[in-house]
Amino acid sequence: MIIARIAGHRPGGKDPHLTMALENDTQAPDFELPDQFGGTVRLSDFRGKKPVVLVFFPLAFSGLCTGELCALRDDLALFQESGIELIGISVDSKWSLRAWAEQEGYDFTLLSDLWPHGAVAQEYGVFLEDRGVANRATFVIDEQGVIRDSFITAPGEARDIARYREAVEQLAARV
Repeated sequence: MIIARIAGHRPGGKDPHLTMALENDTQAPDFELPDQFGGTVRLSDFRGKKPVVLVFFPLAFSGLCTGELCALRDDLALFQESGIELIGISVDSKWSLRAWAEQEGYDFTLLSDLWPHGAVAQEYGVFLEDRGVANRATFVIDEQGVIRDSFITAPGEARDIARYREAVEQLAARV
């Protein structure tokens, strides 16, 4: 069974400390991953319908990731009122993600990039080889599937919810 399928894979560097994230104003690679309920989510399903914010994070149940996603949960209206689909992605299993979402009250989609391990994070250039997890990276993708904004923090550094507000405002101004 194929859990993740990446369209248009591009080879990346092998240095585990350096990642080359995808650039703004480029087409976001399509992917297919299971969500926390076992359903299948394809990025291309949103094209022509609504923008998407992809939030890569290292691991469910970790303190920093929980804090970041709780901030998103608490400000979910920011995305909903703008018609934006908020999607979190990690290398955790769909079962771990479901338990975590239920525990924390996350009412947005969480995707499992477990197998092939971190393939989508690798495609987006945010997989940390030496740690086996995704870096904290956010990609704001418009209705046409183009990356319009992105922000990445150093390992161990949280993203600020104000940066999400700024990205949503910039995306709304493009319409």
